[in-house]
Amino acid sequence: MNVEVTPLPGIGVRKDFELASGRRIGVITHRDGRTDLIVSKADDPDSCAASVPLTTEEAAVLSNLLGAPQLVAQLEEEHRDLPGIRTKQLYIKEDSRFDGRPLGDTAMRTRTGVSIVAVMRAGQVYPSPKPDFLLTSGDLLVAVGTTDGLDASAKLLANG
Repeated sequence: MNVEVTPLPGIGVRKDFELASGRRIGVITHRDGRTDLIVSKADDPDSCAASVPLTTEEAAVLSNLLGAPQLVAQLEEEHRDLPGIRTKQLYIKEDSRFDGRPLGDTAMRTRTGVSIVAVMRAGQVYPSPKPDFLLTSGDLLVAVGTTDGLDASAKLLANG
């Protein structure tokens, strides 16, 4: 995909790309740090049909939602020849007791046998996080383990 970067004098930067339908989708990053998700009109790719302002947290969550499936699909493909091994996405919710605490506090591997192989935050991937990696609400943890272990890890994050 070819991402076009267009400076918008006095506003910020527009980054967008063309969809298979011919429409364009992207973001405007304002000079003051605000972000807008934009979609062009179907008949005029230079005209905006929709603009959705996003907070920093909302942009990060959207980025995780869009990026995580690709990472999980890649890991599933790599593990497809290993019977019993699965990959799952686990979220750190706002009210999680692990929000602001190190990954090691979950004792995930000891308690469930599941390994956290990456954390996605604000569109960035943090591979092989160490036990001192601080978790934050909105983080998406990419976990690898058995079906039972992954179910237990989801319960662990939800209930402590």
